[in-house]
Amino acid sequence: MGKIFYILGKSASGKDSIYQALMREELSLKPVILYTTRPKRDDELEGLSYHFINDDEFFRLKEAGRLIEYREYKTMHGIWRYMTVDDGQIDLNQDSFLMIGTLESYKKTAAYIGHEYIYPIYLTLDDGERLLRAVSREKKQKHPKYAELCRRFLADEEDFAPEKLMECKIDRSFCNQDFSKCLGEVTAYIKGLLDK
Repeated sequence: MGKIFYILGKSASGKDSIYQALMREELSLKPVILYTTRPKRDDELEGLSYHFINDDEFFRLKEAGRLIEYREYKTMHGIWRYMTVDDGQIDLNQDSFLMIGTLESYKKTAAYIGHEYIYPIYLTLDDGERLLRAVSREKKQKHPKYAELCRRFLADEEDFAPEKLMECKIDRSFCNQDFSKCLGEVTAYIKGLLDK
């Protein structure tokens, strides 16, 4: 049976960068593309970053019972939804996969698919460095959303509270202060589990 390696961490902890670098490694992992109703950022591509859908499409998927998990955020720009859809992407009889998300999405995905098949990769980074990276990224957008950046940053403290990590049995983390070192540690961790 295949495995799912699930990258999670607070906003601006480098999840996307580690995810993209791992997809370039020779690990034979397949991506699972999430869906969202939030607006596409300038540097994102449909079907690569996310599947960008509208609210009507979200409700159709929900009604059809095809949501593995979903989250709703009351943002400064309205409700944004993120979801993992049972759309045939995940076949553990054929492959192993790489996913990215929040602690809550990890928890729900593990409950849906089976805890024995999913391995968390929890990225950490000093809060000051995360904030600097988040502001730098947002500055590059055509229409920066600084208020939403601040809301996300503050929400992370509750979303990734130590007791919630313990509840999900996440007791290992990978510090992403030095990208190359972190990538090397995560790659070695995945290889070790794939070889079992």
